[in-house]
Amino acid sequence: MTQTPRERARAQTMAEILSIGRAQLAEHGAAGLSMRAVARELGVVSSAVYRYVASRDELLTLLLVDGYNALGDTVDQAVDSVPSDDFSAQWRALGRAVREWGLAEPARYGLLFGAPVPGYEAPAAQTTEPGTRVVLRLVRLIEDAYKAGVLDDQMPGQTPGQTPGRRPGQAPAQAPAANFAAVREELALEVPDAVLARGILVWTALFGAVNFEVFGQYGAATFADPAALFELHLDSLAHILGLRHPGTR
Repeated sequence: MTQTPRERARAQTMAEILSIGRAQLAEHGAAGLSMRAVARELGVVSSAVYRYVASRDELLTLLLVDGYNALGDTVDQAVDSVPSDDFSAQWRALGRAVREWGLAEPARYGLLFGAPVPGYEAPAAQTTEPGTRVVLRLVRLIEDAYKAGVLDDQMPGQTPGQTPGRRPGQAPAQAPAANFAAVREELALEVPDAVLARGILVWTALFGAVNFEVFGQYGAATFADPAALFELHLDSLAHILGLRHPGTR
């Protein structure tokens, strides 16, 4: 549908407001976001901005959605660029895309995955769908790999029925079966509990590794080649997940 001149003008102004908001995030952080500063950069009086964005909280929500979708688009593009039957390559493409976007956009990444903004609560109705794009892409990757027979039920080197890290005769941990069943129903998954548990571990570990690098949480530890360290993380997490290269058994 063709936009009217008024609609095009509004869309352009909204794009400018988001661009200014992203610049403010980079310079002042989410807590320093100012509607007055947005108006000044836009070249209008403060009251005029509120015809487009009702409040600072609404601007934060728009920036959250914008950031989640930018990350989701980056991940989708990376995963779609590798063969659809090479799930190991898809996993690495996904992980690298998250890291590279986070390092290129630390302020936006911080808004998405850093400390909560004081006094602000993201509205789930607007942020849940874009905010879960990456994890749902990972979930589908795991599901597809399992159905294709390239994802082991047991971790590599583990015998059937053995729980990793437990001594012989030691009682296994009780899986939260009801929770896993609810997740499977919500996401229409067919993977067993063990695979789902490993998928959750891989998801949290991936973002933990990226967080440590983006937010400088390694402290005094320095790494001459952090990208190489991250590749080791991806290899280890692929091993935990049980991913095999195509053609291997």
